[in-house]
Amino acid sequence: MPDVARFGANPAAGSELFDEPGPRDACGVFGVWAPGEDVANLAYYGLYALQHRGQEAAGIAVGDGRTVVVFKELGLVAQVFDEITLSSLSGHVAVGHTRYSTTGSSTWENAQPSYRTARFGGPIALGHNGNLTNIVELAQGLDAGRDRLRATTDSDLITAMLADHSGPTLADAAMAVLPRLAGAFSLVFADASTLYAARDPHGIHPLVLGRLDEHPDGAWIVASETAALDIVGATFVREVQPGEMIVIDAAGVRSHTFAEASPHGCLFEYVYLARPDTAIAGRSVHATRVDVGRQLAREAPVEADLVIPVPQSGVPAAVGYAEQAGIPFGEGLVKNSYVGRTFIQPSQTIRQRGIRLKLNPLRDVIEGRRLVVVDDSIVRGNTQRALVRMLREAGAAEVHIRISSPPVRWPCFYGIDFATRDELIASDAGVEEIRASLGADSLAYVSLEGLVAASHQPAQALCRACFDGVYPVPLTESAKLGKHRLEPVAGAQTTADMIAEAMRRKVTLGMNGADPSPDNHDDVDLADDADPAPRAGGNPVTRGENGLAPGPGLDPPPAADRHDAQRPEPAGARQA
Repeated sequence: MPDVARFGANPAAGSELFDEPGPRDACGVFGVWAPGEDVANLAYYGLYALQHRGQEAAGIAVGDGRTVVVFKELGLVAQVFDEITLSSLSGHVAVGHTRYSTTGSSTWENAQPSYRTARFGGPIALGHNGNLTNIVELAQGLDAGRDRLRATTDSDLITAMLADHSGPTLADAAMAVLPRLAGAFSLVFADASTLYAARDPHGIHPLVLGRLDEHPDGAWIVASETAALDIVGATFVREVQPGEMIVIDAAGVRSHTFAEASPHGCLFEYVYLARPDTAIAGRSVHATRVDVGRQLAREAPVEADLVIPVPQSGVPAAVGYAEQAGIPFGEGLVKNSYVGRTFIQPSQTIRQRGIRLKLNPLRDVIEGRRLVVVDDSIVRGNTQRALVRMLREAGAAEVHIRISSPPVRWPCFYGIDFATRDELIASDAGVEEIRASLGADSLAYVSLEGLVAASHQPAQALCRACFDGVYPVPLTESAKLGKHRLEPVAGAQTTADMIAEAMRRKVTLGMNGADPSPDNHDDVDLADDADPAPRAGGNPVTRGENGLAPGPGLDPPPAADRHDAQRPEPAGARQA
């Protein structure tokens, strides 16, 4: 029998709400080709719509036909950009990126878009959503010397490979480099005049093409989700196909196939990652989640008085469960929409008092009632355990947990920063053991078959690895080294030395290194009346890809974190 004590059945009250890593997606990408339009502002609003996909850093690169300017910084989109910054980014082509790290630590260098000057001439700016599985093998193929990598991400590695190719054009370089990449990648990249987008042969993460119909000369948008197209007033045209690269310039949109398609779209996008107002493969994410809730009610009925969701990601499935079960739906938990990540660790006194930063129960709704509590997933179980105790303290007669995904038993190597397998509560524990650990009256997950059916996609066209351990892209040993596998290690002087040392140590098996944050509920939920407009005033553009001196009020990261000794010459304001 697995040891359930390791799941922390009796921690200090409230402590779980501070320190549980949950699933995080890699990034959101957004590209614009629109002569005559304010492409920086379009990219800003597109990234604002994709903020849920990454909250560590944001950046925009703009090309004007001759040069590319890159501005990026750690923080949320609305914190990184203001009106002055955006007004200084002029041009007709833009690449935007919002990041959560799944390869490389959370430092300024690792923020995107990444930038290089190509061997065949001209700038390259690139944004990446996903995770490569052969990053170490690719890095070993770069020219000797660790200065070939300016950052410690697979995204910078891709940019370096494109820049090092002999060309003669970026399209030629991409068609040579893309077939060498393994794993998940949805890319948006540009030179000074042309926008490019590419999706891995498995199409693991979404990437869509849209058009601004009223633009007289034609204007095109590429984004991680259809919701971002809606935000900027673009019309959905189609998905970028697995194994396809598209090129957008004054001649229009051209398609190139660099690899045979073998679709395996990420099933967890439907569960949690994508916005509910997004469509994937023609299927509404919201409708999928409601149908999953209905299926969950059919598979795991229970007598109860009220169905409540764990906000916000549990709401659609809870609606479906309530409809199918004929049980009233209600809001039993209040979420503080303004609490994002906290890096201020609570004292033991605060932990013992059970301060609830994010969720608080409505006692008058809960007291004396038998509750069905619907959540999207369980990773470690700490948040659900705290919720069960919270609801009982508020007077709930019974607490029945229903999860709108199957048990997460395996880590993801394709762009979701799941905990290591040892930290996944379902990796070696059965449903009854997990129920007892959570302290719930009952626990049930939707079946994998039920979830797949709700997606309206064939099972063989989906990546289900986190649920069944079947990885569509074979994993090398280096792929299992973790997100920091390109970070500097003691005694390593070159890329080859660093890789050899990391392989020798094998210190970080799995996708570990996630920031401490509650299970599944650390997304940035903006209030309905929040104004997404960029801030007025602020600092001018003083930091490009290569890090010019910061302006007033912007302190540079410590030298130890910026790897200044390995940085090229400052050239960030305008790149030729």
